[in-house]
Amino acid sequence: MAAAAPAIVHLPRSLVALFPGAPRRLEAFGATVADVLDDLDRQVPGMRNRLLDAGPEIRAHINVYVAAERAGLDTRVPPGADVHIVPAVSGG
Repeated sequence: MAAAAPAIVHLPRSLVALFPGAPRRLEAFGATVADVLDDLDRQVPGMRNRLLDAGPEIRAHINVYVAAERAGLDTRVPPGADVHIVPAVSGG
């Protein structure tokens, strides 16, 4: 039996800039957003600390979308799903 297809994680330029050499798009495995972020952290050490607080919860200034739907750590990630990590935008 073949392994499930990985999620395709899309990272913002502002986050990738903190990790020289990290790509803006990677594949990560996991059944939930939390699992995908753990795999992402294995590939880019320190990424989890930029995305999650000590709770752990997704940081207030970070939004995660799975298949174009806002997601939390327990949100299921279907095989091959697009996962977008987007910093919150604010201004006046």
